[in-house]
Amino acid sequence: MQQYYAHPQNKFWRIISQLFNEEFTEVYSERIQLLKKYHIALWDVIDSCERKGSLDSEIRNEEANQIGELLEEYPNIKAIFCNGGKSYKNLQKILGKDFKLPVILLPSTSPLHTVSLEKKLEAWMRILDFVKV
Repeated sequence: MQQYYAHPQNKFWRIISQLFNEEFTEVYSERIQLLKKYHIALWDVIDSCERKGSLDSEIRNEEANQIGELLEEYPNIKAIFCNGGKSYKNLQKILGKDFKLPVILLPSTSPLHTVSLEKKLEAWMRILDFVKV
């Protein structure tokens, strides 16, 4: 679908809506506007890869996105939040462990990560420490 978190059971957009007390929408352009409203950037750690199906464990031959260059271009970025362990591990490989910005691992919003929506939302509330509401 060429959209972030397009799977209907992925909880990313519901969590973002609830974090900011905004009405949930299915309209992708409105979802993107919500992120912009709160100055949240969304970008993949992996630029390209080979993968059978949707499991992160099936990712092969990944090529990293230019995260370092992005951070240089946008020095106002205050923190990086990773949606799940795969992005967190890949980001550590790219940036190294002595990186200066906070890099925070959040529970995956994927339906394959079977933690309840309430527990995911509770963890994701850490974003509010870095965003002006």
